[in-house]
Amino acid sequence: MTQDFPDSPAGRALLAELSARWAEPHRSYHTTRHLTEVLAAVEALKHHAPDPHAVRLAAWFHDAVYDGRPGLDEERSAQLAQARLTALGLPIAREVARLVRVTTTHSYREGDGNAAVLCDADLAVLGQSPERYAAYAESVRREYLHVPDPLFRIGRAEVLKRLLGGSLYGTETARDLWEDQARRNLERELRDITD
Repeated sequence: MTQDFPDSPAGRALLAELSARWAEPHRSYHTTRHLTEVLAAVEALKHHAPDPHAVRLAAWFHDAVYDGRPGLDEERSAQLAQARLTALGLPIAREVARLVRVTTTHSYREGDGNAAVLCDADLAVLGQSPERYAAYAESVRREYLHVPDPLFRIGRAEVLKRLLGGSLYGTETARDLWEDQARRNLERELRDITD
């Protein structure tokens, strides 16, 4: 959604910077495809967000810094959002940075519609077709090739169990669209990696 950026030289430069970040060659899953899918999911869920503009900008920034270091990547992405959007004079900068930080754990207060929409959009891939989910899982593994297979399986199983331990989505629309398929996909992957 390029209209979310100011139509100015600085706004166009920021859009170009973020586009370049998402296209970095070391990324396998956290690519422009993921960004495009998250933005499309935000559109499907935007009626749940008090500020869809902030959510779309947070989607652009949520993995803008990606070095495969969970927690640190999100924090650095949030700092980038705060700095770049403040430099553009956008008062929305603080909210965007907050939302980016929420994607570290996908935990937020009940009633936080902006965070629910962003997190649901970020996890929408879990509820896609088995083929799309398999491609997602393979690309996540490629991003962690530096982790030996036995350790990756243990860590991935913990992630899958945590996801399956609660409600995956915070909005009713996302639950209706993706929850059932997401659970089937996650359960299948968990079986595959623990057999």
